[in-house]
Amino acid sequence: MSEATLCWISGPVLRAISRDAFHIHEAVQVGAQGLLGEVVRLRTDESRGGQELTVQVFEDTTGLRPGDLLHGEGVALAVRLGPGLLGHIFDGLLRPLAGGEERNYLFPGQRTTANPLFFFQPLVEKGRLLRGGEPFATAQPVPLPGEPMAPATVGQSCLVPPTLGGEVIEMAPAGEYTETAVVCTLRDATGQEQAIAMSHTWPVRVPRPVARRLVSESPLLTGQRILDCLFPVARGGKATVPGGFGTGKTVLLETIAKWCNADVIIYLGCGERGNEMAGVLDEFPRLEDPRTGRPLMERMVVIANTSNMPVAAREASIYTGVTVAEYFRDQGLHVAVMADSTSRWAEALREVSGRLGELPGEGGYPAYLSTRLADFYERAARVETLAGASGSVTLIGAVSPPSSDFSEPVTTHTKRYVRNFWALDRKRAHARFYPAIDPLTSYSEDAVLLASWWHAQGNPNWAAQRRRFLTVLEEQARLERMAMILGKDAMPPQQQLTLLVAGLLNDAFLRQSAFSSKDRSASPYKQNRMMGLLDRFMDLAAKAVEGEMTVEQIRVLPLLRHLQRMGEEIGEGEEEAFAQLEEGMEKAFRS
Repeated sequence: MSEATLCWISGPVLRAISRDAFHIHEAVQVGAQGLLGEVVRLRTDESRGGQELTVQVFEDTTGLRPGDLLHGEGVALAVRLGPGLLGHIFDGLLRPLAGGEERNYLFPGQRTTANPLFFFQPLVEKGRLLRGGEPFATAQPVPLPGEPMAPATVGQSCLVPPTLGGEVIEMAPAGEYTETAVVCTLRDATGQEQAIAMSHTWPVRVPRPVARRLVSESPLLTGQRILDCLFPVARGGKATVPGGFGTGKTVLLETIAKWCNADVIIYLGCGERGNEMAGVLDEFPRLEDPRTGRPLMERMVVIANTSNMPVAAREASIYTGVTVAEYFRDQGLHVAVMADSTSRWAEALREVSGRLGELPGEGGYPAYLSTRLADFYERAARVETLAGASGSVTLIGAVSPPSSDFSEPVTTHTKRYVRNFWALDRKRAHARFYPAIDPLTSYSEDAVLLASWWHAQGNPNWAAQRRRFLTVLEEQARLERMAMILGKDAMPPQQQLTLLVAGLLNDAFLRQSAFSSKDRSASPYKQNRMMGLLDRFMDLAAKAVEGEMTVEQIRVLPLLRHLQRMGEEIGEGEEEAFAQLEEGMEKAFRS
């Protein structure tokens, strides 16, 4: 084990001198308590006859002093991935933050986590050749004494580590084991034996290998109409949610986490305020999964790093979250990662960079901010795994620009690497408009890929309807500026109709009530029916205005209120109600 002596300390950054060999990103143990750290810089110090290494420490460095020893682990910073992740809350280094009474607090240098029992069921027999990343067993949590064995919300597979493979020479029988117990032994091509447990470790900064990347063909459905229909994100896509304070970023991410069609949700609280994160940790365990009726936490992993935790751990937590997501992706699952927020992660980079004495870039952020953002977002993809299955990781990162300034560095660099931009508008948020997404500033590059999917859902006109809606909303902004000067009554009837239709689109389609059991989430079928009705209304209204009907006569039609309220009044599967509304609309304009 390599050894070094501390010579300089500044908050979470320290320097040490050693004659032994260290490597960049190597994990180290610092001081008598064995605090976890990572080597971030190496250089030769000829005056001291050794190597000077710079280390960022992920824990509180209070009490350390020059002369203390530092020991290298010989491996990169890694986390343990296994069946014990689902349904639990961890810190940025994947240490449990909730559990029994003996784990109410994390002690300095803590590395071990809980090691509960799992029911192990092998899938292969002795003599089988296994490749890296291939499943060899399934695992299911063993219930507490007196509780029945409940069916797993997400079936979990035990994977061969991607770097290993060979012939099975020993396989444990079905039974109850801890996730670190050896349950399989392989003989590799060189004749060496490799012991495998239900879990394995993987470096957080290294993307897990895949067979190949695939084109995304289906959307990550969120249940929010403005996202699914106007700004959809594909499974395996990348999206960002920028918005100032109080515009609803956290609420929107929580809503997506509950209603999206991902198999596994990774919620990553990165540097948010402690009271806000405490609310998330209190709420999620009590939520019901709308897909199964069981607790939503059964298919979630929550990683919490609040703003008062060590800043270096905040920087590492975002890599921990996406590494966990890739592990579930390799099991053939679709994973959604909600990172709240990447701005706090960038601030951690800025603080550590300042302590390293690096030359600051724009806004005081390090010059490599853009590269780090690219490293994170490029790990989103729909892939063919090493075992031949199909899985995906979808990344949705919130950004908190100061004073809602979207020209600040984190927002501008993020826009270079994401395909979906969901901008939250302060005026809409203050007007209690939810979701407060600005349809004029937001965009989606995945929409072109997903038109065929919506066609298969029974709406061949989806792309044309989407373009028409966005055109009307854009025209509204121009006409409202004119109306402020001329007044609406002085405008031509066609322009007055455009304003009326744009208001209807906002009220009936873009606004969604989170308090309504019928409107808090919308299926693709309901969204298609609503788009079709609004599209037909625009056609009928335009023809009526070309005839002898005035815009004011259209405005006072009782039909208009039913269209505005159809999201809350018509539930899922109520086709008859949609048919009656459509028939009433046709009659209203015919009369």
